[in-house]
Amino acid sequence: MPTTGALSITTPSDREIRFTRGFDAPRQLVWDCHTKPDLMKRWLFGPAGWSLAVCDIDLRAGGAYRWVWRKAGVPDMGLGGVFREVVAPERMVNTQLFDNDWTSGEAVSTLVLTENAGKTTLQNTVLYASLQARDGALKTGMADGMEMGYVRLDEIVALSAAGGNAGNAGPAGNAGNAGNAGNAGNAGNAGNAGAGA
Repeated sequence: MPTTGALSITTPSDREIRFTRGFDAPRQLVWDCHTKPDLMKRWLFGPAGWSLAVCDIDLRAGGAYRWVWRKAGVPDMGLGGVFREVVAPERMVNTQLFDNDWTSGEAVSTLVLTENAGKTTLQNTVLYASLQARDGALKTGMADGMEMGYVRLDEIVALSAAGGNAGNAGPAGNAGNAGNAGNAGNAGNAGNAGAGA
């Protein structure tokens, strides 16, 4: 498992994709970056010109979330779902369904954050409706978009570690993740999306 950087993607079953990434930051800060809209809007957006225009989160078991990515001249890309489990700052399980249902049904994302010596490992396992849906997600190029978003997240947590306020960090780049933080789930055309990010 990585301790920092370098997104790893594996397929633990014929319906799952597992994303693993390390961050040089404590778990609580990484959790906050996946659950607080003001922080999410600073890293969880798509390639140049995209923004996370809507980021509504009711962070509790049974609570709903809604994210919408926007770029002038193209249709919005929306994603929503319900939190099945929230154990801050270590575990979050949520459903996810894109408005344009390119994954052929609802997916379930399980985000797990573990901390060791002040560094955090993120593991997000997404369970798709079918093998075909999983394979379709893998073909989108989501990994590049996700990693670009995670590089922005790296910059936010580095600012905090240097004594800055992560909540006041500006966008750390223009390309990357419309990502499944959370949830990361997956939106290959604009990066990756998901409440697990």
